[in-house]
Amino acid sequence: MDKSKHLESAIKTHQITKEESLLQKFKNRNKEVKEALEKHYGDKVYSPFNSGSYAKNTAINTKFDFDLVSPFKRNAFGSNGTLKEMYEDVYDFLEGEFGGSAYIKKQKVSIGIEFYPDSDGDIVKIDVVPGREFNQDQYKDDQNLNLYVYSNYGLFSEGSDRLKTNIEAQKSHVNDRATNEKEKIRKIIRLLKIWKVQHSKKYKSFFLELFIIKAVDKCDVSGNLWEKLKTVLEYIRDNATVNGFTLKDPGNSSNNLMDTLEDYERETLSNEMKNMLERIEANDENIKIYFPENEKFIEEEKESNNSYGSKSGLLYSVPPKTNFG
Repeated sequence: MDKSKHLESAIKTHQITKEESLLQKFKNRNKEVKEALEKHYGDKVYSPFNSGSYAKNTAINTKFDFDLVSPFKRNAFGSNGTLKEMYEDVYDFLEGEFGGSAYIKKQKVSIGIEFYPDSDGDIVKIDVVPGREFNQDQYKDDQNLNLYVYSNYGLFSEGSDRLKTNIEAQKSHVNDRATNEKEKIRKIIRLLKIWKVQHSKKYKSFFLELFIIKAVDKCDVSGNLWEKLKTVLEYIRDNATVNGFTLKDPGNSSNNLMDTLEDYERETLSNEMKNMLERIEANDENIKIYFPENEKFIEEEKESNNSYGSKSGLLYSVPPKTNFG
């Protein structure tokens, strides 16, 4: 089979625009949560913003990432307020505000809001990431934030307040590179997200994004789409367990995203890449296991691909839908 052709189809059938109705529900809930935070905290908080895959234009339609970063002022919770107090206060507010219509969950550095299924059976999830500026009234100038680590996050232990980053810089890093090298980066990001979602992998999307970008920087990522993807998978396989290998956080160069994985998780990641490559090498058809098409939109995509051609002997021209992003 033509592996590159299959990968292109997998990307197209996972375009987020194919789920416009569900996407709008996410947008509406996101706006609702943002406005609730602004109303409750007033001048204690800067304007919350989106930082996930939707904001980076790398989302797929089987899992939307709506991460809403809420940047608080330094003294929002008192002059001696702690990051833990910030995190707990936001959790308590969200529980009180949305607890009747959603399940509120404490997560590693975020607070998850999972709204109960609506009349269509759709579930909307918004992750709120509370952060606090380094110095009073400096956030608008430097956009640096401290996050609270609620539960163990790789080498960042539970209760840690040493996670310092710049989420706007992280978002811009991916957006700028993906825009300039769409074929090499954005498509491969989407493919690995398809793999991650379909196989319930827990790796953070930003972690995978940085790994992909570094592979593009360090390797000759060329050829057709499968050859590009293969080079990236090999790079991850060969480097995930290397001592001293780093994935520097664009928002704080002292942060190494490899530290968000335990040693056994690094080994697992390397082995997953190795097994995937070996199985696809043994049988091309196995690529469908790791990077499946979204069955819901396969027929629609076939019709779109056939939109240039003849019907009843007459030529007609309806442009196929463009790739999202």
